[in-house]
Amino acid sequence: MSALTVSPFRRALRTDLNSSLVVFLVALPLCVGVAVASGVPAELGLVTGIVGGVVTGMLPGSSLQVSGPAAGLTVLVAEAVDTYGLPALGVIVLAAGLLQLALGALKLGRWFRAISIAVVEGMLAGIGLVIIAGQLYAMADIKAPASGLDKITGLPGLLADLATSGTAAAAFGVGAGTIAVIVLWSRMPARVRVVPGALAAVVLATATTALLGLSTDKVHVEGLLGSIQPPGLDEVSRLGEVGLLGTVVAFTLIASAESLFSAAAVDRLHDGPRTDYDKELMAQGAGNTLCGLLGALPMTAVIVRSAANVQAGARTKASRVLHGVWLLLFAALLPDVLGVIPLAALAGVLVHAGFKLLPVKQLGPLWREHRGEAVILGVTALAIVTVNMFEGVLIGLVLAVAKSAWETSHIHVTVDDRADEDEDEDGDSHRPIRVVVTGNATFLRLPKMLDTLEALPTDRPVELDLLGLRHLDHACRTALTTWTQRHNAKATVPVRLIHAE
Repeated sequence: MSALTVSPFRRALRTDLNSSLVVFLVALPLCVGVAVASGVPAELGLVTGIVGGVVTGMLPGSSLQVSGPAAGLTVLVAEAVDTYGLPALGVIVLAAGLLQLALGALKLGRWFRAISIAVVEGMLAGIGLVIIAGQLYAMADIKAPASGLDKITGLPGLLADLATSGTAAAAFGVGAGTIAVIVLWSRMPARVRVVPGALAAVVLATATTALLGLSTDKVHVEGLLGSIQPPGLDEVSRLGEVGLLGTVVAFTLIASAESLFSAAAVDRLHDGPRTDYDKELMAQGAGNTLCGLLGALPMTAVIVRSAANVQAGARTKASRVLHGVWLLLFAALLPDVLGVIPLAALAGVLVHAGFKLLPVKQLGPLWREHRGEAVILGVTALAIVTVNMFEGVLIGLVLAVAKSAWETSHIHVTVDDRADEDEDEDGDSHRPIRVVVTGNATFLRLPKMLDTLEALPTDRPVELDLLGLRHLDHACRTALTTWTQRHNAKATVPVRLIHAE
């Protein structure tokens, strides 16, 4: 009996240990790369990865998804750091974490699943485009323009720099080689693919740079403890600024939506316990609260690491906790290793990650089957590139709500005019015109309804049947009242209204 009880435990421990190592190797270059792309010290990405594993990984919610710094938030973090400064990042993340805790406690986690998938995919596509455009400059060791639109319009200038500068061309070659290794790695034998492609690509790029003596920019490294900057009272007092509060809301909504959509995707990858969305939102909030207190990057659940965790055979949350332990040991014992990594290689990793955020395969079928959703996706992505993250998502949400309102606002106006069946000697009809209105009467369909009613003659009785209306909004109710009054002022017989009491 002892063997029967211990053996499954040992098997689970062994698979979780193996899975944690795989996730650690996937997370390491992404933690550093996301931090560098966000304009913060590389160590802060590791801090967030450690908190995501050791702290969030131990909390209930989703048992197999893995949290850490995400490429999807790099644009928003970079904007926040550029606008408010690095010291303010901690208080923004802290406030976002507390807000997530409150939303989870109020059982609002499940409602994040109501966000239009077209808006989410458009958000990720816009983020992906901005990441790609920005990291193409980083691959050439050139400072990228500030705005997303400037990054894209500046690409011809980047090509000119590559053609005239050997140093820029060499660095870009390192980044392009990194992307090529990641793409081709999936075709390698299974025993080789035990090592994640991103890690292998960064190691090969680092070795190639060293062997060829290429002069490329490297990751700037400081001590892990020295990079931690808890927010002070001056930063906390800035929470009264409207712009900063808007950034907090953006962090909260985007990080929460990305985490909970990731949870839904991870649930489809395994047969284990399903995610409790409210608890998962609180777990993310607890992690972000601690990250804010440490002045680190915000965290989300990350589908790349989570999928790697499931595919490696993880069975319990021990795998994600252990991956955080390995990140902590690496940051504490081998920090100098980061200092030899070319920035161009990390930029290549993020360019590849940015491409994976683009819904290339889904866009064609979506356009053929749900054209409105495809438009929302495209407009959201374009707005994020040309304006900014927060306003782009808001534009997408407004479009999604407007589309849903239009589609659900169906109204049918039927006019039954059988005057010729009941005429007297003078040819006058006493039979009333019966108008039946059914469906949902909202302001979006008001013109259609009024066009029909205003065309009715005033020399005939009119019966207006509203019993089939499921919804009558204030605008339509007011318009009906106004039309009835005007019609009665001209008509020989008042309108007879048939409606529920």
